[in-house]
Amino acid sequence: MGYERLGPSGATGLEAAMASSHPHAATSAPPEIGRSDINRKNNKRKVAVLSCVGVAAVALILFAGLFAGLRARVKPGQPAPGLARKPSQAISRACGLTRFPDLCVDSLMEFPGSESAATPRDLVHVAVNMTLHHFSRAFYSSSGISFLHMPPRVRSAYDACLELLDDSVDALSRALSSLSAAGRASPAAPADVVTWLSAALTNHDTCTEGFDAVDGGGGGNGVKDQMTAALKNLSELVSNCLAIFSSSGGGDDFSGVPIQNRRRLLGGRDPPREISRDEKYPGWLRRRERELLEMPVSRIQADIIVSPGGNGTCKTIAEAIKKAPERSTRRTIIYVKAGRYEEKNLKVGRKKINLMFIGDGKGKTVISGGKSIFDNITTFHTASFAATGAGFIARDITFENWAGPAKHQAVALRVGADHAVIFRCNIIGYQDTLYVHSNRQFYRECDIYGTVDFIFGNAAVVLQNCSIYARKPMDLQKNTITAQNRKDPNQNTGISIHASRVLSTSDLVATNGSIQTYLGRPWKLYSRTVYMLSYIGNHVHPRGWLEWNTTFALDTLYYGEYMNYGPGSGLEQRVKWPGYRVMNSTEEATRFTVAEFIYGSSWLPSTGVSFLAGLNM
Repeated sequence: MGYERLGPSGATGLEAAMASSHPHAATSAPPEIGRSDINRKNNKRKVAVLSCVGVAAVALILFAGLFAGLRARVKPGQPAPGLARKPSQAISRACGLTRFPDLCVDSLMEFPGSESAATPRDLVHVAVNMTLHHFSRAFYSSSGISFLHMPPRVRSAYDACLELLDDSVDALSRALSSLSAAGRASPAAPADVVTWLSAALTNHDTCTEGFDAVDGGGGGNGVKDQMTAALKNLSELVSNCLAIFSSSGGGDDFSGVPIQNRRRLLGGRDPPREISRDEKYPGWLRRRERELLEMPVSRIQADIIVSPGGNGTCKTIAEAIKKAPERSTRRTIIYVKAGRYEEKNLKVGRKKINLMFIGDGKGKTVISGGKSIFDNITTFHTASFAATGAGFIARDITFENWAGPAKHQAVALRVGADHAVIFRCNIIGYQDTLYVHSNRQFYRECDIYGTVDFIFGNAAVVLQNCSIYARKPMDLQKNTITAQNRKDPNQNTGISIHASRVLSTSDLVATNGSIQTYLGRPWKLYSRTVYMLSYIGNHVHPRGWLEWNTTFALDTLYYGEYMNYGPGSGLEQRVKWPGYRVMNSTEEATRFTVAEFIYGSSWLPSTGVSFLAGLNM
């Protein structure tokens, strides 16, 4: 999972040495390695660029505050902001709904004129504005230490943090912009805001976890200590934004979901609309994209063609990504011809939006890699392929990490792109195969292979009509299919496995049931996963679910099963945790469908992927 976790087992030897509170455990970093003069010059240039970005972000904050109508109203003789000022009733009331009320009051009082923000909606603007300010400052200060010498493990954690902070600044900026334009926004705007706030919180979580396994003493020139200081309170600030937004009526959680200390009323909601089978596509894709996902490769006019033989536009996928335009409003099609592609650092970055990768089919176009945490990098950086650019689509491709079970965390595919679609793909690995990191994602007709926590992360994700294969793990390990890491009760995230198949590979079948397989275990306090209308094989343990650590999260998680079938679907011996539930209500189960959970009826249709919007076939 996001940070270094080990498999659920009686850890011995190296496993015991690496074990930590997170499911993944990292190896210790080797002695410090110096960087070349060229790298130092590049780092200095990077710092200069990042500094400019930081200044621009602060300017954006000030503009956004004015745009939201929250202008400073400090009069002559009035105490300076944050000093000896008494919070208004509106601030006290709003902060009383948060998980971190003292920090909430302090941060809102920092904003000039915040005492005149009388409504919860006004205070949402202030809270997001101030949170954006703190994230921008953290990004700016963190970028200033990139020139320091760092051991590889520390450098990997640091680089991931910088990328994630940058992504969070962008997500918070979009949230603030959407709030400022609320009067003209589309009906999906509240879902957008919660998604982007949830992503910023997940980014921060991934960032801090990257340093958890770094040795004490500051971790390479005190980088760990400096990053810890820069990141202080950011998670709590985003949590407060989510709580205030939810209390203002902007959030949309699930009725009947057990959330402890819940202190808000659920707003009204239109009844779920059942979409007919003929309405094949949910709404985030345009007509052309729908056609592209069904069209034979021979009829597709690709913008970029990747062919190792040289009879295309590019010889490598990395070259194709570099060649693709940034922030394009039109779909860019990259056709990757059959072949095995093993390239370093394959990533569709945040600025590369609306990219569509099309291969020649599962097992024909193969994107492969063998990175693991044994390479002294974080789990985040082990991915054979990663995508964070919004609107990312992949079709007819195999993503693979061949590091093997002994190398522990080794990601085949990591996705943090909003409105991402993965269609007819193989995703193959062992531990931590598929990292559904953040934002909204949809998987259709995919085959996913793994052992420990092999579908993990904190996206709002639906896997539909997929085949999920448990493999033979290392000795003493147990298989756990999911490890969902929802950290805050107001995040709209979770894993929904719908109309799919939970199967076992031949090597696992050959063990004759000696290896236990579970549907999931709770990585974080509010972990949320459901299986609905899916076939469950007899390799799944009768208890169904596995504890993370004794009683951790058992009363705050949400694990549900709805009308599954097959020899492993029996409910008689399932766990009796407070947070586990057999979902007998169609209304409750519908909350985890494409149309409800990832709001697919508005964006998925434009992708062209066939999907089931409601519960029934």
